[in-house]
Amino acid sequence: MALRITLKPRERLVINGALIRNGDRNGDILIETPCRFLRESEIIHESAVDTPCKQLWMTLQMIHLSEEPEAVFGLLFTQAAEILKAMPEAAPYVAEISRALEGKHTHKALKVVRRLVQHEALARRADDPAQVERAGASAA
Repeated sequence: MALRITLKPRERLVINGALIRNGDRNGDILIETPCRFLRESEIIHESAVDTPCKQLWMTLQMIHLSEEPEAVFGLLFTQAAEILKAMPEAAPYVAEISRALEGKHTHKALKVVRRLVQHEALARRADDPAQVERAGASAA
């Protein structure tokens, strides 16, 4: 059964390393064979990698798109261990990522790491009283 992906105007998609851009209107792509792909909204760009969890996201992205992902697993395990040292409450996310990778479900692992990045951002905000004050002032 084919996978249908609907792309927004000018949205990008990476399929097996090739960058594809949609035209000026919504467009459908049917993927009929197994491949490695990421939508533009699922990709983290190098310039945005400024936290440990975002580094993990970048590494998972490399694993997902790579023809030989085993070469990157060492880096992934090192990053995960560092995150767990600094943020023990990340353990459920890291465990879920690990289970997804064991089952070779890299796309699922990418979804989990995005949730982990959101958790990290909330934790950083809670640790920075100035950010909490700014957020409260902007909400008022």
